[in-house]
Amino acid sequence: MRFSWLSVRRASSSSLAGEARIGAHANTPAPCATRFRVRGQPAPRRASHAQQEGAAIISALLVVALSAILVSGMLWRQQVQIRRIENQRLLSQAHWVARGALDWTRLILRSEGDTSAGITYLGGLWGVPIAKTRLSDFLGQIGEVRAEQGGATYLSGSIEDAQAKFNLRNLVSSPTPGVMQLNLEQIGAYQRLLVSLGVNSQLAKTTAVQLRKSLLQSATRFQTVTSNTSTISSAPSPTVEGGATGSNFTDKPGLADDEDNGAGVPLQMTSVDSLLDIQGYTPEMVARLRPFVTVLPTVTAVNMNTASAEVIAAVVPGMSQSAAQGFVASRKTVFFHNVGDVELALRGAGVQSVSIDPSQMDVNSSYFLIHGRVQHERAEVDRTTLVYRDAMTHTTRIVRVQDQL
Repeated sequence: MRFSWLSVRRASSSSLAGEARIGAHANTPAPCATRFRVRGQPAPRRASHAQQEGAAIISALLVVALSAILVSGMLWRQQVQIRRIENQRLLSQAHWVARGALDWTRLILRSEGDTSAGITYLGGLWGVPIAKTRLSDFLGQIGEVRAEQGGATYLSGSIEDAQAKFNLRNLVSSPTPGVMQLNLEQIGAYQRLLVSLGVNSQLAKTTAVQLRKSLLQSATRFQTVTSNTSTISSAPSPTVEGGATGSNFTDKPGLADDEDNGAGVPLQMTSVDSLLDIQGYTPEMVARLRPFVTVLPTVTAVNMNTASAEVIAAVVPGMSQSAAQGFVASRKTVFFHNVGDVELALRGAGVQSVSIDPSQMDVNSSYFLIHGRVQHERAEVDRTTLVYRDAMTHTTRIVRVQDQL
């Protein structure tokens, strides 16, 4: 047998190739081994990446929702603030319109006082009420070029004679400055008025005493109003305290330097509602008295040209309710020019003895209640103003203003 180096080289190379193939097959994993994960080997990253994407989307939605809530809240607060500013602007404009209407009514009172000096009667121009009217109608009549700007504004109101009612201030008279005395005749008149209205007449004396207590600590106790009527003497004249510089003047009326003398002193009566501070009065009683009773700063006479039958029957002793109604009916045709006409009319109404005190009954008035209502878009102003007309100076003065809620 013959051997060659070529055959030996071929045999060795073929054996080496066979071993390599066997080793490769031995190192290759079985197909079933790839289906299982060895314990401790890391999990695939595809599932964790999907979970992170879902959490990011939820977080983004929460941020957007929170931002929307915050922005909507800011816009709502801004809208509320704008609405509040608009309401303040409309209310301010309504107040200015009400002020202009008040000046207009004061002009009417002044002109009425000049044309009918010394007489105030229901047939005057001041007694004509104004129904709800558009402001542009008033401005158009005077030729105002901007009249159309008042198209959304409405006015209404009336003027009432405050001296047509019984003045509770008359229950206390001041014969000399600083002296407060109960007026017997006026207390009797108030008692008759209470009886006619179905109210306890004993409240008249209680009201007078309460009124005097409040006036003892008021600067109005120094007003000089004289009266010839019967009075009940009050306590001695109070000493002027609180930095007084003279017998009739003080810079701190009713208050001592230590402010100890005001304890337990009732508040001064400024309106009919002040009657609720007096024990015995109820809201129903005050509502019943409101059309016939008022509280003015000074003692005043009842205007017999404008007073109601209930008030006239109360201030005229011995006059019945039916006689007072006949007196008022006769007054509609011819008003009274002076107290002499009033005396004749009272005698014609059946009053036997007539003695008219000018401080209690008169035909002229100085105090007026102006009721005004202004509606300017969403704003409304309902105001009652007490105005004093001075016949000597031909001027008017605002005494107090009360806004109705």
